Amino acid sequence: MGKGKSKTKTMGAPTLPSPPTVQADRYLSLLKKSLLNQLYLENEARLHFLLKNLGKQQPVNLEALIPEYLGIRDCLIYRDLEATRKIGGWLNYPGAYAHNFIFLAHTLIGQARLDNLHQCLDAILADKIPGDLIETGVWKGGATVFMRGYLMAHGIEKRRVWVADSFAGLPKASHAQDVLEKIDFSADAFPYLAVSQEAVEELFTRYDLLDNKVKFLKGWFRDTLPTAPIKKLALLRLDGDLYESTMDGLNNLYHKVSPGGFVIVDDYHAVTACKTAVEEFRTRHGILDPLTKIDSDAVYWRKSF
Repeated sequence: MGKGKSKTKTMGAPTLPSPPTVQADRYLSLLKKSLLNQLYLENEARLHFLLKNLGKQQPVNLEALIPEYLGIRDCLIYRDLEATRKIGGWLNYPGAYAHNFIFLAHTLIGQARLDNLHQCLDAILADKIPGDLIETGVWKGGATVFMRGYLMAHGIEKRRVWVADSFAGLPKASHAQDVLEKIDFSADAFPYLAVSQEAVEELFTRYDLLDNKVKFLKGWFRDTLPTAPIKKLALLRLDGDLYESTMDGLNNLYHKVSPGGFVIVDDYHAVTACKTAVEEFRTRHGILDPLTKIDSDAVYWRKSF
């Protein structure tokens, strides 16, 4: 202030203050545990315990369902389910219970892959990498729920989360590579993998995260991704399993990933056809950015600046 003159401050649209990092991380840690159903894993173990006995037509001791009688955290069923939450991947689901396939988590990607997603988002935020976030192949939508939760926790309003899926399961194998490997992850073979858009929207609503920052791309990737109204991506997460689905994601979206952005491939080591697609694409485009292993199935790389 000088010589009697005053300065006026132009008032713009109010902005939300970014929550302290500690509070954001605590919320996101709890969000991950909820998405993985780690908070109530005992109940899932009890369901498997019941089905195991009923399937063998054995009498069920109901007292055994109470933790102090069952020793639930020490039983094999609980340990298997706990391990699955860390490993992730529906192909890694404990074989002894696969015929029942009671999986109460809201994501199949597991602890390591959720942590990796969290770390990638932290790097995007710290390095101010421009662009939206997308997952191609979402199942119940858990990973995209986490993406939206991350943006909310950090008060980020200028990015969108794209949720791309057929919402009718995986397609029948049609590409030569998928046919050659006799892959059939379609709804006929695995109906559990077919989750409707309405069910995914309901999951977002359950977490209070469904808003205009969440955009759905419904249909086969070959139809939706070429014309998707996405300008830039900071993170591309591919979870389509098949060669064709993986290549559709890379061909149509990789050039939109900003330098410093991340590409995550969920099924790289789990499905040979997926790995083949990634290797062919990287070779064709001369991509030398190192692949980093996340867990037994997934990898990621950071696009060169």
